[in-house]
Amino acid sequence: MKISYNWLRQFINIEWTPEQTSEILTDLGLEVEGLEKYQSVKGGLEGVVVGKVLTCKKHPNADKLKITTVDLGADAPVQIVCGAPNVAAGQKVPVATVGTTLYAKDGEAWKIKKGKIRGEESLGMICAEDELGLGESHDGIMVLDETLNVGTPAADIFEIENDTVFEIGLTPNRADAMSHYGTARDLKAGLLQKEVKVELITPSVSAFNVENRTLKMDVDVIDKALAHRYCGVTISGIKVTESPQWLQHKLKAIGLSPINNIVDVTNYVLHELGQPLHAFDANKIEGDKIEVKTLKQGTKFITLDGVERELHEEDLMICDAEKPICIAGVFGGLDSGVNEKTKSIFLESAYFNPVSVRKTAKRHGLNTDASFRFERGIDPNITEYALKRAALLIQELAGGDITSDIVDIYPKKIEDFQVRLSFENAKKIIGEEIPKETIKSILTSLDIKVNNVTETGLGLTVPAFRNDVQREADVIEEILRVYGYNNINISNKLNASISSMSRFEDFKIQNTIGNQLAGQGFFEILSNSLTTPSYAALSKQLKTEHNIEMLNPLSNELSVLRQSLIFSGLEAISYNINRKRQDLKLFEFGKTYLNFSEQKEEHKHLAIFATGSQDSESWNSNSKLKSDFFYLKGVVTAILSRLGVSRYNETPIKSDLFSEGVSLNLGKIKLVDFGLVTKSVLKYFDVSQEVVCADFHWDAILDVIKRNKIIFKAIPKYPEVRRDFALLLDDNVTFESIHKIAKQTEKQLLKNINLFDVYQGKNLPKGKKSYAVGFTLLDENKTLNDKQIDKIMKKLQTNFEKQLGAELR
Repeated sequence: MKISYNWLRQFINIEWTPEQTSEILTDLGLEVEGLEKYQSVKGGLEGVVVGKVLTCKKHPNADKLKITTVDLGADAPVQIVCGAPNVAAGQKVPVATVGTTLYAKDGEAWKIKKGKIRGEESLGMICAEDELGLGESHDGIMVLDETLNVGTPAADIFEIENDTVFEIGLTPNRADAMSHYGTARDLKAGLLQKEVKVELITPSVSAFNVENRTLKMDVDVIDKALAHRYCGVTISGIKVTESPQWLQHKLKAIGLSPINNIVDVTNYVLHELGQPLHAFDANKIEGDKIEVKTLKQGTKFITLDGVERELHEEDLMICDAEKPICIAGVFGGLDSGVNEKTKSIFLESAYFNPVSVRKTAKRHGLNTDASFRFERGIDPNITEYALKRAALLIQELAGGDITSDIVDIYPKKIEDFQVRLSFENAKKIIGEEIPKETIKSILTSLDIKVNNVTETGLGLTVPAFRNDVQREADVIEEILRVYGYNNINISNKLNASISSMSRFEDFKIQNTIGNQLAGQGFFEILSNSLTTPSYAALSKQLKTEHNIEMLNPLSNELSVLRQSLIFSGLEAISYNINRKRQDLKLFEFGKTYLNFSEQKEEHKHLAIFATGSQDSESWNSNSKLKSDFFYLKGVVTAILSRLGVSRYNETPIKSDLFSEGVSLNLGKIKLVDFGLVTKSVLKYFDVSQEVVCADFHWDAILDVIKRNKIIFKAIPKYPEVRRDFALLLDDNVTFESIHKIAKQTEKQLLKNINLFDVYQGKNLPKGKKSYAVGFTLLDENKTLNDKQIDKIMKKLQTNFEKQLGAELR
């Protein structure tokens, strides 16, 4: 938001420099992000003075040039060579002295230097309008009033506007400060804390008077829930022209382009008071009637920018007796605007529902100064005042008469907020006790009325324009920002508290696993919970009807809450691969959201993704192991092991998300699904390389680990014994079946079973493979002897031969 320093001083008479003022505004929470200089004429005509042409004669070496001597008010006149046809002795003219910088139309700077033109010395330049930036004419030099004193700076004659503009980073809650008046109101409160008492000057509207009632406009607010207050008045006999220079300068300083005196007045009052206004050409309003209502879905409407838009059934429209003429609070219509032929207008001032305006502006991709203010909430109590202010300015600049009474439809007044402030709570939150009188002074300076005072607190009435101050905490924040955060002392005492917390708290477990994954080379990602509804169609396990839709989405791509973290991760993988990062290991903790007919649910998940090589390139390693299914399985089992979850069932899963997938379950509780993502899903995300993914059901895992009982055992003092088998097996035999048979055969002494080699190829019968399996045996009470060991191994061999058809190689 841009605020003009000169404009600000029309409301509050301060002698502070712009730099000092910016510091106060920043301390008040209106952070000044930058200061810009504005000059109505670039360069400010610095170095240009009034000169008197004493003599003028023809240049001896050029037909179209003349040699002049000019009095600049110095000790001696100077010689200037001039090519203007109208230069003559006795004239008062603007002269750019040596060293002056002038600016061309394109902004390019050029400096006046001492030089020679066709052999004759020239010490300056007699200027035309366009050379000074005062007009477009280049027919000849400017001839000034004869009464002007020689040597007078040109900036004093032409009233050059020099201003400083504050660029304020306004937070969305500060709707009250979206104007010069609102900023001045805050500045007054800030100055009061520095013991600088100033009055807030408000423009008078006492001169407002209805001259006649020859142009009445009937107004019917049909949708009162969307238009809380609507005011209007007609002005006839106006003349639409350019605005005067002072008004143009005010608008240009804050980055607005002047249009005409009527539109400029509405923009001026908007930025002056924060109240959006709109002027309609009264002759284009059919039936002399205004209706404020919504129209049916699909109604066509051409806005002021010439774009035909299709209206939504919830868009509030300003209509005449036959057609829509304006999108309320957002944008005017092409056929109802003011132009040079306009003779009478209907001037509108209103308070529209902030939510309605925001939705409409977002639907149509429009962001105007009016919608910016309406959607944040303006002051409902200045609607009529701003209308009068604008009407008087229009009369001053465009003539005309007020030709109707003001229509003010305000069926249900927007009430002020009643808040109770406790001195004790203020002290606790602020961290320091502010004197009660200071608190009352601050609140009063912010137009917050103190209704009653007790020993414990204050009863307050907060004005409706402060829609961000409705709670005690909000009032305390207002006190603190005006009192000054920098004025709060920092205590030398350090207070700390220790809370009793379970080791199974979610964030603790999450940090543990996050650190483990980071140690394995994974990077954590954080993706948006909002996503596109089309993802639900990628899997039969997801249902479109389970999508939780946003009431007011920013776009269709961010219109529902996600049902799965997998698609968010694939988006990140696609983004990185397209930027030449093919080796990726990512993980994310996040929630999924489901909409069932009886209730809405949210579940926490941990998603893990890997693609490309397991490790980055290195000079001492030539291996480029791919992140495949078995690598991911190792990561998954390591996580479960770290959490103390070892008893689970492994079952294959059939899913249109995984071409090869496994589910790990504890009874009926699903812990994790993982596998190789299908090519069809990868193609949707434009990913051509293999991706493995794991989806942990984090809520279920937290419940499981809370029930785990930790049993401590002494480290066995007797040695382990290992024996190996090389088993010739059918191709369809899995290591899982070997593991299961071995555990059933010897439950007490068999501690570990390890598959350390697999061979398939020549020298083996067709349809066969060789597994090298290691078996670790341990008796915790004594040392095993060969006889016991041989007995166990013989039993294992027999069971493998009977149940699997295995042979020892």
